[in-house]
Amino acid sequence: MSAEASGPAVAEAPSLEVPKPSGLETGSAAYGLKPLTPNSKYVKLNVGGSLHYTTLRTLTGQDTMLKAMFSGRAEVLTDAGGWVLIDRSGRHFGTILNYLRDGSVPLPESTRELGELLGEARYYLVQGLIEDCQLALQQKRENLSPLCLIPTVTSPREEQQLLASTSKPVVKLLHNRSNNKYSYTSTSDDNLLKNIELFDKLALRFHGRLLFLKDVLGDEICCWSFYGQGRKIAEVCCTSIVYATEKKQTKVEFPEARIFEETLNILIYETPRGPDPALLEATGGAAGGGGAGRGEDEDNREHRVRRIHVRRHITHDERPHGQQIVFKD
Repeated sequence: MSAEASGPAVAEAPSLEVPKPSGLETGSAAYGLKPLTPNSKYVKLNVGGSLHYTTLRTLTGQDTMLKAMFSGRAEVLTDAGGWVLIDRSGRHFGTILNYLRDGSVPLPESTRELGELLGEARYYLVQGLIEDCQLALQQKRENLSPLCLIPTVTSPREEQQLLASTSKPVVKLLHNRSNNKYSYTSTSDDNLLKNIELFDKLALRFHGRLLFLKDVLGDEICCWSFYGQGRKIAEVCCTSIVYATEKKQTKVEFPEARIFEETLNILIYETPRGPDPALLEATGGAAGGGGAGRGEDEDNREHRVRRIHVRRHITHDERPHGQQIVFKD
């Protein structure tokens, strides 16, 4: 009896061990050069050197290229360590996996990284993530506004078109150093650069509220113009002709305070509101009170162009000692 009992026991041992190697061979084949089967629960991925460990459920949960790869419809290759190789950058693959797991992911703030993620989503055919990235990029384009866009006027007609096409108050700087037949004084170049620098600073500060224009073809050398509601409100000319050692020279001034004051004055012409009576009174643009109480003098004063400039020709007899004559129209 003992011999008969031992006989079957010995016969059963090989029969129990045979399926085990067979099962291991099937598993190794799944991580070999054959398509992976859904029976493999976990998958190790090497995406461009970036290692990821996930499940077949995650990879096959949505209709993507990864589902085609790991559902047996496509061939995948592994290395000796069992890592499935995907010849693609792994920079954003973690975000791809998180989207497949959760159905949504936080998108990058950077437009460049958002574009990179969109490219990876298109490669792996993750349609939902593609739509999210496209929507985010569209919103960024719509909300994107140049920090400071300054058109350059190249003709009177172009200037008129720019003034007619905007509802914002306008500040224009005309600067053309070559518009002169005399030599410049020693400080003129520095003052011309200071005017340009102030223009750039004002453009950055009031971007979105005022339209800033540059004119490089006008007849003046350096002149500021201020427009509100389509008409010129004020003008500040910064050049004069002086005599020194019996010859004429051109002098460029830098009336910083006056320019800044006129820039603030022009803000009262912002739309959709009309000029604020209190602000007009404070800045000298018009008399206080509402429109109903204004007389003809106030209307004329509001529509008059304020011109501030240095007198064009100054002789020795007309000049005060060490001072420049300035008058206001």
